[in-house]
Amino acid sequence: MSDTTIKRISAWEALDSRGKPTVGCAVFLGGGAQGEATVPSGASTGRHEARELRDGGTRYSGNGVRTAVANATGALAAAVHGLDAIDQSAVDRALRDADGSADLGRLGANAVLAVSVATALAAADARGLPLYQAVAAADAAPLLPLPMVNIISGGAHAGRAIDVQDFLAVPLGAHTFAEAIEWCSRVRAGTAEVLADRGVPTALVADEGGLATTLPTNRSALDLLLDGISRAGLKPGDDVGIAIDIAATQFHTDGRYRLAAEDRELSATELVDELEQWCADYPIVSLEDALAEDDWAGWRHATERLGSRQLLGDDLFVTNASRLDRGLAEQIANAVLVKPNQIGTLHDARTVVDKAQGARYATVLSARSGETEDSWLADLAVGWRTGQIKVGSTTRSERTAKWNRLLRIEGELGERAEYAGAGAFAVR
Repeated sequence: MSDTTIKRISAWEALDSRGKPTVGCAVFLGGGAQGEATVPSGASTGRHEARELRDGGTRYSGNGVRTAVANATGALAAAVHGLDAIDQSAVDRALRDADGSADLGRLGANAVLAVSVATALAAADARGLPLYQAVAAADAAPLLPLPMVNIISGGAHAGRAIDVQDFLAVPLGAHTFAEAIEWCSRVRAGTAEVLADRGVPTALVADEGGLATTLPTNRSALDLLLDGISRAGLKPGDDVGIAIDIAATQFHTDGRYRLAAEDRELSATELVDELEQWCADYPIVSLEDALAEDDWAGWRHATERLGSRQLLGDDLFVTNASRLDRGLAEQIANAVLVKPNQIGTLHDARTVVDKAQGARYATVLSARSGETEDSWLADLAVGWRTGQIKVGSTTRSERTAKWNRLLRIEGELGERAEYAGAGAFAVR
């Protein structure tokens, strides 16, 4: 193998899918191999996430990342120069040490992650391997993930037309990834047809490609999705289940949950009561962020009442091993959403995946609302065997880039392709 030490890093200010700046980075190794990555950014962000570095001022309304770019080519490049790119844990430890802050806010989690991911891609290039194979544990076969696909959006992803953030299709009955994504595409098209029949415009889409429309209640989105599944010629519950990203942190204030679109205010217990009724009335298989990020008591109650379904922690765990440790100790939730930019390095994200799976919690690798055309997230899902993936809808190129990469991997694996299917759920 040629020289795999890190010799040079370049970086630049790029744009994400919402038109906001983000960090692009290329890592060059001594033997000529290289890797390039552009990192995402979230809209619905938990306060315990790793912290991006933004410039402030007038450029891009203060969202410029020139300082983070300079840090990538300056302090961070110096910290990893000469390290072996194949040793991801050593590279990521050096990046974290160079920043020195708990949330990576000094040099910027966006800069740190860009270097981390580009290094992994360079290491894969040096070994002549696809990323999913390069990041896999020894003797671990690749696993195509079950997709959760965004159909209807609200909350921070769609101007808060409804309070709940996302309603997603889960192709429970599909036997391959290709069949799964085709079914979800049909459901999105079917849902759009139902809206069109009602005279509702469907041309505008939310941040992640889902349909964005004003509805009278949050529950009415479930009725709409149910109609969309049936319009697609699929059976609700058997062929396609429903996942909901409630993103309750976004409407939690002073211990109460304010549903502004319905002019209602609920306690944690009342919110759980409502979700329990939804689960009784609809084929809901996964609930994400059912309670707010620091409402641990509410989460305990939700786990007791709703634990027969997948209870997925996003803002709750923020891809943070320490917060996951608390969840495991208190037996809160049963699944973890994993977003590498929430924690800042691939090694730390992988640690959370391994810890969760070791405790028999399901894992879902997730994109962000502000995404890029990169497809490395798809490879991570396959190589890390997360079992599930959530990257948005079946429209918008930053979303389809991930789906297309998974379709290609499945095609290249051929008969060796293993698909997780509905067995990937924490509870089934």
